[in-house]
Amino acid sequence: MTQITSHILDTSRGLPAQGVLITLAQQQGDNWVMLGTATTNDDGRVNDFIGNNDVLVAGIYKLSFSIGDYYERLNVESFYPHADIAFAIAGDGQHYHVPLLLNPFGYSTYRGS
Repeated sequence: MTQITSHILDTSRGLPAQGVLITLAQQQGDNWVMLGTATTNDDGRVNDFIGNNDVLVAGIYKLSFSIGDYYERLNVESFYPHADIAFAIAGDGQHYHVPLLLNPFGYSTYRGS
C-alpha cells in the first residue's frame, strides 16, 4: 500500500463505487503533474496510485474522481462530471486515506485512517 489511498461509497445505493477512474496529481508551481491513475476495485478502493513505496515530498496533491462516467454507466442522471479533492501532505511518510462519499447530486470527503 502506498502513502495515498482512497475509497468511494455511493451513498445513494449504499454500495462501494466500482470502476471509478481516479487520478493522483502533485502541484508544482501553477501546474499539476500527474503521478498516476487507478480504477476502484469491487470494494470501491484504490490502494496504489504510483506503484512504489517512495516517500512523497511535502506539498499539495489532488485526487480527481471521474464520477460522471460512473453514473453514466449506471444510467443515472448526475450533476458533477468529476470531483477534485486537493490536500496537503507533510512529506514524512504518513499514510493519507482520502475517502469520497458520493451521490448523484453531491459529495463529501474527510481524512480517513
